[in-house]
Amino acid sequence: MKAPVRLGLYGLVLVAVFAVAAFTAHAVVPEDTVRAWAEESAEGGHAAGGEHTGGQAMTDDDAHAGHEAGGAASPGLGLEQDGYRLTGVTAPAETGEAGELALTVTGPDGGTVTDYEPEHEKELHLIVVRSDGQHFRHVHPERDEDGTWSIPWEWEAAGSYRVFTDFVPGGAEEGLTLSTTVQVAGDVAPAPAKGAVTETEVDGYTVSVAGDLVAGESSELTMTVTREGEPVTALEPYLGAFGHLVALRDGDLAYLHVHPHGDAPEPGETSGPEIVFEANAPTEGRYLLYLDFQVDGQVHTAPLVLDTATAGEAPAKSTPAQDETTQHGSTQDETEHEEGSGHEHG
Repeated sequence: MKAPVRLGLYGLVLVAVFAVAAFTAHAVVPEDTVRAWAEESAEGGHAAGGEHTGGQAMTDDDAHAGHEAGGAASPGLGLEQDGYRLTGVTAPAETGEAGELALTVTGPDGGTVTDYEPEHEKELHLIVVRSDGQHFRHVHPERDEDGTWSIPWEWEAAGSYRVFTDFVPGGAEEGLTLSTTVQVAGDVAPAPAKGAVTETEVDGYTVSVAGDLVAGESSELTMTVTREGEPVTALEPYLGAFGHLVALRDGDLAYLHVHPHGDAPEPGETSGPEIVFEANAPTEGRYLLYLDFQVDGQVHTAPLVLDTATAGEAPAKSTPAQDETTQHGSTQDETEHEEGSGHEHG
């Protein structure tokens, strides 16, 4: 038989086979069942990267959903940057459980990083905050010989927490911010920011912020500290400056790098009532500010909220907040602060 004829007959056989298979499939598996399978598959794919149970960090695949593995879509929202990776994050599983928060950082060679350049007097800054901006802590864990960072830890409230590590690897010219998410089991009562807060009370001090936060530009923000209407001029050096400011974008908690103005203070030097910072907001939106300042050996944390302004146009000013979002600050002596009890917002 000639080749063209053989091919033609083979094609007819295939058509017949597929026709029978299609008929059989519809006879055995009803269309409604097939549709249900498809819906279950779609739901299963969504859930695969979804909720985690208490106290466990997200997996690498979870944290990289929506952006490339080599870096975050927004500042400070990735596990990995420039070959450095945040790994081994562990924490207590639920509220009221005493334990420790531990983590390691690996380098481009895959080994654990043990060489760091001090920045703001510390090798690594650990910032933890709940997704609604509450329960803010800025502490400094200790590193063992193997490169594992750890600090005593206990959660006071359930929820989804963002854990930031801010550090400069040895020999690097610039710092890195790596982060992951930890879920803490229990009932959650979210208390997100409801508007701008340019003045707040903390431990008997009044802290206000002046200046326009302009998206895409460097913005000067001036913090002023008073007590019972009088300017506080006894601000003490803390982390190499007279104040330390952390700024996070409301919603996804993108991490802003903020730098204080002026030279580093000399030991024993005091200042106040103003502290000036340079902030860079990457996009328009609302930003959560957390000012750490020290007086008489005690560190206080003042939470504030700013909305970005269009260049040349100031945002609407707020009155001192009376809700949970802004009425939480804390105080502690320097020993407690370094041991990790943390100063908590919320």
